[in-house]
Amino acid sequence: MKETVTIVYCPKCGWMLRAAYFAQELLSTFVDDIYGVTLVPSERAGDFCVSVGNKLLFDRKVEGRFPEIKELKQLVRDIVNPTKHLGHSEKQRDQKNLG
Repeated sequence: MKETVTIVYCPKCGWMLRAAYFAQELLSTFVDDIYGVTLVPSERAGDFCVSVGNKLLFDRKVEGRFPEIKELKQLVRDIVNPTKHLGHSEKQRDQKNLG
């Protein structure tokens, strides 16, 4: 069964467009691997969290920053389709692991 990616964002902080951009990128990259992406406006200020099913992948408050899109795609890929190659994003990750 395909998983749903959930992005919880703070609308008061103006992060809806960032959440929508991330959703667009994930839907384009994982068209055959995920059920969909759900955007959830948070009632708590400063929230920006990404999860797949019940697994939290990224929390802005914990990390102290937003994820890079390449990083987010790798996190999602590792859950929904670990064998999927991510093109140029993947090559950069492989180079990091070699050095």
